[in-house]
Amino acid sequence: MARLLPALASQFFTLSILLSLLTSPATGESYGFAKAINRRELRKEKFSHFRLYWHDILSGRNPTSVMIVTPPQNSTTGFGIVNIIDDPLTEGPELSSKLVGRAQGFYALASQQEIGLLMTMNFAFTEGKYNGSTISVLGRNPVFHKVREMPVIGGSGLFRFARGYVLASTHTFDTKTGDAIVEYNIYLAQSKRLGKVKPNVTESTQIGIVGFASADIALRAEAKGTSSSKEAS
Repeated sequence: MARLLPALASQFFTLSILLSLLTSPATGESYGFAKAINRRELRKEKFSHFRLYWHDILSGRNPTSVMIVTPPQNSTTGFGIVNIIDDPLTEGPELSSKLVGRAQGFYALASQQEIGLLMTMNFAFTEGKYNGSTISVLGRNPVFHKVREMPVIGGSGLFRFARGYVLASTHTFDTKTGDAIVEYNIYLAQSKRLGKVKPNVTESTQIGIVGFASADIALRAEAKGTSSSKEAS
C-alpha cells in the first residue's frame, strides 16, 4: 500500500492539471475582474500625422520647465539634471499661435558622452475633438542631432491603443536662457473603434469621473451591438 501512494499522488496531480485546463474560461469570457477584448475591434486602425511646436521655457517669471535636480560639478554634459515640464504645444512656432495642448512630464540628462535627454511626457491635448485625449512619449533625445526619433508608447481618449513615433527637430534655441522651440511631427496608428468614445473633461472633477465611467459603459455597449456591423468610413 505504501508503494502505491506516490503513484496515486502523481496521477491525481496530473488529473488536476488537466481538469483546470478544461474548465478555464475561453477567450472573451468573463473571469473574475478581467475580460478579454474583442480582437476585431483592435484590427480596425487609422493612421494620423500631427505637427506641433513644443515650447520649453526656462527663463522669465513663469517658466514652464523647472530644474529639480542639479548636476555634479565635474559633469561636462549636465549628466544628472532633471527638469519637470508643463510646456505649451502650439500650432505654429510662435508662442502666441494657437494653443493645442501641453507637454507634461520630465526630462533628464542621461548621457555622460553627449547632451542626451531621457524624455518622459504626455502630450495632453485641449483643442477640438482631441480635448482630454493624450499620447505618451518615452525615449532618448540627443538634442544636438538634427532630427531625433522617439517612440509613442500609448495614449488615452481618442488615442487608446495608440503606437507610433515622433520626430523632433529644433526650431530655435537660445544659448543664454536655455529656452527652446522644437518642432514635433507625430505619426500614430490607433484603434478606430476603441478611440471613438472619449472622457468628458469639461465639467467639474466629480462630473469628470462620471464621464469616464459613462464612456467605458458606452464603449462596452457599442462593442456588443456592433459585432456584426461594418465600420463606418
